[in-house]
Amino acid sequence: MSNIHTEPNQDQGHCCGNAHCQTQETATSNPYRPALLSFILLLIGLTLDYFKVSFFTSVVRILWFTAAYIPVGFPVLKASWQSIKAGAFFTEFFLMTIATLGAFALGEYPEAVTVMLFYAIGELFQDAAVTKARGNIKALLDVRPKEANVFRAGNYISVAPEQVVIGETIQVKVGEKVPLDGLLISAKAALNTAALTGESKPSRTYKGEEVFAGSINLEGVIEVKVTRAFKDSSISRILELVQNATARKSKTELFIRKFAKIYTPIVVYLAIGITVLPYFFVSDYVFGDWLYRALIFLVISCPCALVISIPLGYFGGLGAASKHGILFKGASFLDTISKVKTVVLDKTGTLTQGVFKIKTIKTFGIDELKFMKYLQAIESQSTHPIAKAIMKYPTNDYFKATHVKELAGKGLSGVVDSKTILVGNATLMATYNIEIPEACKEIIESVVYVALADKFMGYVIIADELKQDAKQAIEKLQQLGVRDVIMLSGDKDSITKQVARDLNIKIAKGELLPEDKLHEVAQLQQHSTHKVAFVGDGINDAPVLATSDVGIAMGGLGSDVAIETADVVIQTDQPSKISQAIQIGRATRAIVWQNIILAFGIKLVVLILGASGLATMWEAVFADVGVALLAILNAVRLQRMTWD
Repeated sequence: MSNIHTEPNQDQGHCCGNAHCQTQETATSNPYRPALLSFILLLIGLTLDYFKVSFFTSVVRILWFTAAYIPVGFPVLKASWQSIKAGAFFTEFFLMTIATLGAFALGEYPEAVTVMLFYAIGELFQDAAVTKARGNIKALLDVRPKEANVFRAGNYISVAPEQVVIGETIQVKVGEKVPLDGLLISAKAALNTAALTGESKPSRTYKGEEVFAGSINLEGVIEVKVTRAFKDSSISRILELVQNATARKSKTELFIRKFAKIYTPIVVYLAIGITVLPYFFVSDYVFGDWLYRALIFLVISCPCALVISIPLGYFGGLGAASKHGILFKGASFLDTISKVKTVVLDKTGTLTQGVFKIKTIKTFGIDELKFMKYLQAIESQSTHPIAKAIMKYPTNDYFKATHVKELAGKGLSGVVDSKTILVGNATLMATYNIEIPEACKEIIESVVYVALADKFMGYVIIADELKQDAKQAIEKLQQLGVRDVIMLSGDKDSITKQVARDLNIKIAKGELLPEDKLHEVAQLQQHSTHKVAFVGDGINDAPVLATSDVGIAMGGLGSDVAIETADVVIQTDQPSKISQAIQIGRATRAIVWQNIILAFGIKLVVLILGASGLATMWEAVFADVGVALLAILNAVRLQRMTWD
């Protein structure tokens, strides 16, 4: 079996080495033709044998089955020779070459052709399986935009996306792919983001909101202001992550490859022993009989079922995950996430939307509109997320403030109509001896107090809403047997604990600095025999993402630093995908171990039967190619599985 390995000069000592990969690259454009030709010639030869046709003499018979052997056997013979020249003797090709040529030498021509034909058919099945596993990943390549319509010199001109610079305006027509990340200039847009998020439902986007490269415009012509270069766009980042993921191997996969390099020469020497040693112990020793047993032993012992089905299993897991908008940066993380029993989550942007909204406005001795005009006069000069939420309140024309300055950890101060205005927390009010109502001190949510001319005017409560699937995400994790679900946040401890209660999270800590989060996760790792996963989205989460056993980043709204640091990226920003990632990891690991047990179990039984003379070449074919096909079909099941 071939076509899995693409790394140069790697693992040539076992099946699927580079020599055969090179042979496949030069093969006929119709991969089924050689196998079909061999099958027809073999069928005719077996028919002539069965009816004992007179002209089918020994010489004609040898030539006929040789002609049937060459279409499927020549590529293997060539690959075996290339491997030997490269110093890799004990490969799958070497085993198949010795076994089939030995069968020819013993006069077992139909069996020799059949073994090689089944081997070729096995390769075709494998190629089909690999194509299926690669389907979701290759689909990403199809959404890479080829051109962008950029506004220059009064006209829209078509250029390569790489040539568009940040700040330029691009136009996207109906049915076209958005070529670069940017902000929507048009009033609204309907976008298909399936390539990025795995969700087929169209996404409705409005003016000023972000659109991502790779999305497909479904309605009307839209204009977008570019905010990221093409190489930094969401689709380019996804492609890079997925392409790199296939090169990172799991510990199981690496172990099997090392095992195959030791295992193959051992069985070759055992086959030699089966042929020669009985001469000294068996009274009626017949060289041909023991050589035939040794050849059967060689065919059975080929480790291709292991070395092919295991990488294919992990590759299938990576493909299944990408289909659901979950990007693993390597097969090793599929293994690790399957062992996770503790999940630690950030709050803002992970379980909540990370978008602040005004929840309550309370004024004292002033109408709400005028109150908000005073407040916006100060907040208009701040870039804080809370300030942005306040600025969305429709006042049309707020007052103008001067001498605005930030008071670290407290809020802002400024002058409006020659009056000093204070905007901030309770500490700021206390600093200026502004008395606030006692009831205000019981407010759990984020609150902004406002005072004008040393008089308390009122407050605004700002809330960050939970994501729609946040509660469902926690329930799914608990159903999967995740023992500890913990929330760590830099937000107020009271807010953090309130969100935890809403989500039925029993352990939650707020007011944590990045180093505090790092310490908490390190303590969990130190006292746990299981793996610890951390889920976050911000720059401040990067250290913890790097330190945890599995770092999971929210890839839609998450910072570039968090995404680069994480081991797994959830492109849809849905916390419910965390449980899906764990399920996919567990299913992949289960299928890989099923294949290992299947291959070892059947091969061991038939090896014993072959060495005892109780198995023929037909059983050997099943133990080699048949087991490999069963393992491949088992691995392909990952592509058909669904996860809630």
